[in-house]
Amino acid sequence: MNPLIVHEDAERELWEAVDYYETKSTGLGLDLEKEIRQAFKHILISPRQFQRRKYNTRCYLLKRFPYSIYFLEFENIIWIVAIAHMKRKPFYWHNRLKE
Repeated sequence: MNPLIVHEDAERELWEAVDYYETKSTGLGLDLEKEIRQAFKHILISPRQFQRRKYNTRCYLLKRFPYSIYFLEFENIIWIVAIAHMKRKPFYWHNRLKE
């Protein structure tokens, strides 16, 4: 199984979302974090099961929260590019792919 690396901006997106939901209802932010961590496990186990999207990324759609996890699979790693709210400007994170 390849290691999973989270882009620093995606990590920031995660914690901003957790903080936001935690202000809405105690424990809700932690539920989001738990769902994202579960998603990471699914991505690690079988990254190719997820649909290819723009920029050759793959996408995992969260079930309970309006977020998508965009990632790239390389030979030795899986790179989480974005944890994107589905109502934001689409593919706002594409510049991260140049890094």
